[in-house]
Amino acid sequence: MRVRQLNHSVYQTEYHLVWGTLYRRKFLKHYVREELVKRLYQIQKKYPDWYFAKINTGDDHVHLLMEIPPKYSISFVVSVVKSQTSIYLRERFDFVSKMYDDKGIWGTGYFVSTVGLNEANIRKYIERQNNFDRGIDLTGELS
Repeated sequence: MRVRQLNHSVYQTEYHLVWGTLYRRKFLKHYVREELVKRLYQIQKKYPDWYFAKINTGDDHVHLLMEIPPKYSISFVVSVVKSQTSIYLRERFDFVSKMYDDKGIWGTGYFVSTVGLNEANIRKYIERQNNFDRGIDLTGELS
């Protein structure tokens, strides 16, 4: 984790963010994931002080490891990311738009945790995320 600087502050904040698709529908296939990642980096251009350290998905959820400056609330960051990616993916894929009618594509809530001394374990967990779906238990990696 890097130490970052703004004009009047120095910070080292990294967050593990997770949220799911609405109704846990499994549409985040590799081609949708590519567009999701593309949109995340477009968002980062608008907010250049946000940094995506790791991005991964299951078929029905998203994992991000992000550095976020303290001037932004987590709820603001999640709101921007979820709303912008929802709009983009609905425009990009007709089947996603039809699947959800006029609704957003993401579930209401999200999970967030700060990354501290166990950064390596969280990185490893995110990298190996899809292994859980293959029947390999990874829960011990976070303890």
